[in-house]
Amino acid sequence: MDQKETGDLVFKALAQAVAGNTSEAATALMTLGQASDNNRMYGVCCAIASAGAHALGLVYGDRAPKPGTSDMYVLQELVPGATDADPPKAFAVRFLTAYANGDTGTCMALYNAALRSSDEEFVDSVCALLADVAGVYRLALKR
Repeated sequence: MDQKETGDLVFKALAQAVAGNTSEAATALMTLGQASDNNRMYGVCCAIASAGAHALGLVYGDRAPKPGTSDMYVLQELVPGATDADPPKAFAVRFLTAYANGDTGTCMALYNAALRSSDEEFVDSVCALLADVAGVYRLALKR
């Protein structure tokens, strides 16, 4: 699978997820996973997170962190330790937050930790990232 095909499938997965077509989104993501190595899947996660960072900017508008300043997105748990019980969800919110803040080192560390987990947890983590980004886009579309 070349870069264009990968990009097209990422776009399809995201578009289908935003539209609520979970089976089509899952099929596109599964196709990506089956045709990708670990490096390409990191790129897929970054592409999804890039879309998420854009959506966060749409949601927050003027209140969004400004590039080139010390502003940043911050993950705040309403219930302390809530993400500890759900590692895929923790990966998703942390990866998106790190990516939106331009923290590529943390993105890579989170990805490598997910990769070292079980195959099922890794797949669930990538799916959770897609679902979270789709949720932010749906919120942005309502505004």
